[in-house]
Amino acid sequence: MEIYQLIEIMFRDFSVLAGRVRTSLLRFRGASIGRKSRFGRGIEIWRPWTVSIGCYVEFEGSVFIKVVSEHAKIKIGDYVFIGKGVEIDVAEMVTIGPHSLLAPGVFITDHNHNIARHIRIDEQGCKSRPVLIGEDVWLGANAVVLNGVTIGKGAVVGAGSVVTDNVPEYSIVAGVPAKLLRYRE
Repeated sequence: MEIYQLIEIMFRDFSVLAGRVRTSLLRFRGASIGRKSRFGRGIEIWRPWTVSIGCYVEFEGSVFIKVVSEHAKIKIGDYVFIGKGVEIDVAEMVTIGPHSLLAPGVFITDHNHNIARHIRIDEQGCKSRPVLIGEDVWLGANAVVLNGVTIGKGAVVGAGSVVTDNVPEYSIVAGVPAKLLRYRE
């Protein structure tokens, strides 16, 4: 066996062990995590006790789940893939259905800052509305999903799109703002 193969095996085994340690630490801090879910390097979850993660969920590295309220909830179904650099910003409720795929760089938020004219932005607070991402949904790289949106079962959101309105089941949407292109066949 060549030295580089030995080093590769050692690092692969170390990364599996590190993922198990991350899972154990998140559970210790109150997160509900289903079996066989895996966490890449650099994942950060604020208020993990508000998070419910299904079975066989895979997180790539540098995922940030920012829970900004003690009463917020995030639910991630079974067999979900969350790509590198995804950020989920939660003040009330975000639900991601089973078998969904969030490509790298996706941003999801369930709240937005108030913008009254005669009050400083930093004093106005936010308004929130739940986000629901259905089963078997694919969010393309760098897609943005804004508050109050429901994305129907089987929908596809194109890379770089900004979703401001509900997306019908099995539809394909893209653009800024995202518009209906067609339906999955």
